[in-house]
Amino acid sequence: MRRRAPATLSLMALTGAVFAAQWLSSSAAGLDHVLLWGMKDAGGLRAGEFWRLVTPVFIHAGPLHLLVNMYSFYALGPAVERFFGSWRLVAVYLLSGVSGVVLSLAMNPAPSVGASGAIFGLLGALTAFLWGHRRLFGPAARAQLQQIGMVLVLNLILSLTPGIDAWGHLGGLLAGAGCALFFGPRLELVAALEGQGQVVDRRPWEAGRSRVLAAAAALLALSALAIMASP
Repeated sequence: MRRRAPATLSLMALTGAVFAAQWLSSSAAGLDHVLLWGMKDAGGLRAGEFWRLVTPVFIHAGPLHLLVNMYSFYALGPAVERFFGSWRLVAVYLLSGVSGVVLSLAMNPAPSVGASGAIFGLLGALTAFLWGHRRLFGPAARAQLQQIGMVLVLNLILSLTPGIDAWGHLGGLLAGAGCALFFGPRLELVAALEGQGQVVDRRPWEAGRSRVLAAAAALLALSALAIMASP
């Protein structure tokens, strides 16, 4: 698993380390300072605490919250990383997570934390990728899309549960699909020697890095608008 999905495991390890810091803070001071200083908070962002656009992705409200999100990440991350590669997975994860924070900031003034927006982004990216390559992968892609569709509908319904940041989930989902379309891999079957076909990526990571930077710049601009417009 470590060799096949190093970025997934690294992000999971980082999230676990942040939660350990939360636990130590609560144990030592009786207060989760990591949560207070890192959660999505409109007032803090308006005051210039811009790290709050990113830090909520790595902070969780409790052990169950962490376990559910990391299990979902473990289930989705390796599949996305296999198709997208490690660097593109990191880009999709972070851009989707921040996009979830931004849409939540614009639509929901309540504080929030969690990797759910980033994980919904992976779900959106995988859905868009499989849909775009459904002819290449054939029945296998259609079967996976049906399964993903059921999971997606169920999770969107669960997102309507009181206390869950549905806007963050939606923002991450849309951003993930957009990432797949904008800088995701473009696989194509081409003829090779001895008549055998070979799958090549017409948009490798090296060719897509400039698009990642452009997406990040656009997200920063949207973040500024969301901060100014937040209630």
